[in-house]
Amino acid sequence: MAVGVLEVLLVSAKGLGNTDFFDGLIGKMDPYVLIQYKTQERKSSIARGQGSNPSWGEKFTLRVEYPGEGDHHQFKLNLKIMDKDTFSADDYIGSATIFLEDFLALGVENGTAELHPSKYRVVRMDQSYCGEIQVGLTFNLREEPEINEEYGGWKQSEY
Repeated sequence: MAVGVLEVLLVSAKGLGNTDFFDGLIGKMDPYVLIQYKTQERKSSIARGQGSNPSWGEKFTLRVEYPGEGDHHQFKLNLKIMDKDTFSADDYIGSATIFLEDFLALGVENGTAELHPSKYRVVRMDQSYCGEIQVGLTFNLREEPEINEEYGGWKQSEY
């Protein structure tokens, strides 16, 4: 099993469906993104007042094992776009899914793989289109350090 680091570059989003009912009266929505890979989750900053066309320009890193245990449907990056609300629960805007299996396989084979920022469809829960999100990916294979039994851990005493 190969272990590496997946770097996610969150660039921007465009044309997101607005969740704020009184958008013109109170203000624009304040989107942020929850980036999920298996059990790992990262949260972007809140793009305050940027409404339907936010920009982030943030990088996030995730630990990746390939091939992992279980079925092949697990190699996906989920991007959940939310609207930060002050006096109520945050609103779900939509989500995008990036399937990583081929990308990770290429990275394991070559030691690295890069996908320049690309646009992905953002869909609501009913799968209707509600904008796009731009994300770039980089995967770098990382050599796991060998465990040296002389350092760290217990060693049987000779006395």
